[in-house]
Amino acid sequence: MDSALTTVGLPLALGIIMFGLGLSLTLDDFRRVAKAPRAVAVALACQLVLLPLVCFGLVKALDLDPLLAVGMMLLAASPGGTTANLFSHIFRGDVALNVSLTAVNSIIALFTLPLITNLAIDHYGLDDEVSLPFSEVVQVFAIVLIPVAIGMFVRARNIAFADRMERPVRIGSGVILAILVLAVIVDQRENVSDYVQDIGLATALFCAISLVVGFFVPRALGVREDQAIASSMEIGVHNATLAIYVAVEILDSTEISVPAAVYSLVMFAFATLWGLLLTKKLVKTAQPA
Repeated sequence: MDSALTTVGLPLALGIIMFGLGLSLTLDDFRRVAKAPRAVAVALACQLVLLPLVCFGLVKALDLDPLLAVGMMLLAASPGGTTANLFSHIFRGDVALNVSLTAVNSIIALFTLPLITNLAIDHYGLDDEVSLPFSEVVQVFAIVLIPVAIGMFVRARNIAFADRMERPVRIGSGVILAILVLAVIVDQRENVSDYVQDIGLATALFCAISLVVGFFVPRALGVREDQAIASSMEIGVHNATLAIYVAVEILDSTEISVPAAVYSLVMFAFATLWGLLLTKKLVKTAQPA
């Protein structure tokens, strides 16, 4: 998959998506973390600890091909995507919490993503085939964080412009992700049928578990309903573009990017259905914290 799409398109896509995130961020979003410590701590614990363990259990139980298994763990280690903010808004979640979680987790993932992915690579004995040098991941996150900083700067200078641009940038991000997913599928077209059979169930189960855990664990620990919805969307809607970028550009393996590509299709459908269920059934009948 060594083409202009990966050498130019992928970094550009990631930059646009993270710039869009920056347009919705202010320094107050980082300060807000201190005002909702329980919601933030529970959501981060689910995303950084619980979900990677769940994902590892899934890939072992389903006996996935090593490259696909590493791809699943890379996906599990990726932070929430900007689309989580949109889903949270639609389904009455605490969007401010989403923005804060995405910002904080994107920084934490600088350390946790290479750690979790390297553990998976070592577990499957793929050291001779793929590697994830920490220095290269730092460079990737520099590419990620600089557009965020630029977006925040633009918002600080011109809030009205940032508000106007946020929706088109978000739509553009969705289109770019769709193109990337299509590119992965086309590149692996000879194996698509086998991959869907191998990874379809794993991605569907992982997405469903992520969304459910993201809601019920916070609720069980006394987090408000709107914050639990935000947590559910943040945990269930991963930054698939980042996972695809790391797989293709850093690990030099399109096969490892397949789980993220398939997951990106599954998560939109599942997040929509789950959001409808939350707003129409669960939230109406849930007891106050």
